[in-house]
Amino acid sequence: MSVNIAKNVLLNESRAISKLAERINEDFNHIIELLSKTHGRIIVTGMGKPGFIAQKVSATLSSTGTPSLYLHPAEASHGDLGRVTSGDVIIAFSNSGETEEVIKLLPIIKKIGAKLIAITGNIKSSLARASDFIIDSSVDKEACPMGLAPTTSTTAMLAIGDALAVALLKKKNFQPKDFALFHPGGALGKRLLLKVEDIMRSIDRVPVVFKDMKIKDALLEITKKRSGSASIIDKNGKLLGMFTDGDLRRHFERGKDLMNLKVDKIMTENPFTIGPTKLAAEAVEILKNKKIDELPVVDKNGKLLGLVDVQDILDVGLV
Repeated sequence: MSVNIAKNVLLNESRAISKLAERINEDFNHIIELLSKTHGRIIVTGMGKPGFIAQKVSATLSSTGTPSLYLHPAEASHGDLGRVTSGDVIIAFSNSGETEEVIKLLPIIKKIGAKLIAITGNIKSSLARASDFIIDSSVDKEACPMGLAPTTSTTAMLAIGDALAVALLKKKNFQPKDFALFHPGGALGKRLLLKVEDIMRSIDRVPVVFKDMKIKDALLEITKKRSGSASIIDKNGKLLGMFTDGDLRRHFERGKDLMNLKVDKIMTENPFTIGPTKLAAEAVEILKNKKIDELPVVDKNGKLLGLVDVQDILDVGLV
C-alpha cells in the first residue's frame, strides 16, 4: 500500500516538473539577464511552505556566486524591509499569489524601486499583476490526497529555483574554484583551496640527518620526532635522500654492522618531492600513486622545507 502511494507521489511530482519545462520561454532569458546584472542582492521571500522553499533557493543562489538573502514576509512589515534597496531584485514565492503577508509588501517594494519576480501558481493573482516578471508554477493537483498540503506545488517551486540558480551559474561562468571559495569546509573546497604549505609538517618537526651520520643516530632522530622516515640533507639544507623503515628492512641481512653504517649507504636517493605552493590534492595523488607514506616538501632549489605525511592528509579530511 505504502509503496504504491510513494510511487504515485513521485510520478505526480515528476509529471508536474515535466510540464513546467514545457512552459519555459524567452521570458526566462530576460529574467536571467536581470538577475545577472543587478548591482544589489537577490532577495527571496515566501510564507509557510513556500517560505521554506524560498530559504533553500536563496541558499543555493548564495553558494553559486549570486549574493542572496531570505526575507520573511511577516517580519518584513516590522522593519526588515529596510534590508531592501532599489538595486535589489525580489523573487516572491506564493502558490495562490494572494498570500496576505506577501501582498502587503507589494506597495512598499514598488516605492523602494526594487524589481519583482513572481513564482506563482496563479498568473492572474495580485502578486502576478504587480510583478515585473512571472514564472508560472501551477500544477494540476497536489500529491496530498486531500489536495490541501503543499506538496507538488512546492516541488515545482523548488525545481524552478534550481533552474534559476543553474542558469545564473552558467551565465556568470561560475567555476569549481569559485564554488570552493564559498565551501572551504567541504571536500571540494579543501581539494581546490588547501596548499601543501597549509598542511605540511614544518622543518622543526621533521627528522633531519646528514649523510655521514650513522643509521642508529638516524633511527634515534626518527623516534624523537615520532615519524616514519628521516630526510637526508647536505650542509646547505638541500635534500639528498630519504631513509625509511623500508630501507632498513631491505638491508637487515647486514646484521650487527648495519647500525654503524652511514645513512647515505642505504637511503633512497632522489625521492619524490613536492613544492609548498602546490595543491594539497596533488600531494594526495603522489602518495597514493607511488604508494609512499611521506613526501618531502622542497623549494625550487631543492632545499628541504617540510614534510607531508599520510596522517596529515587524513587529519584534514582530504581522503
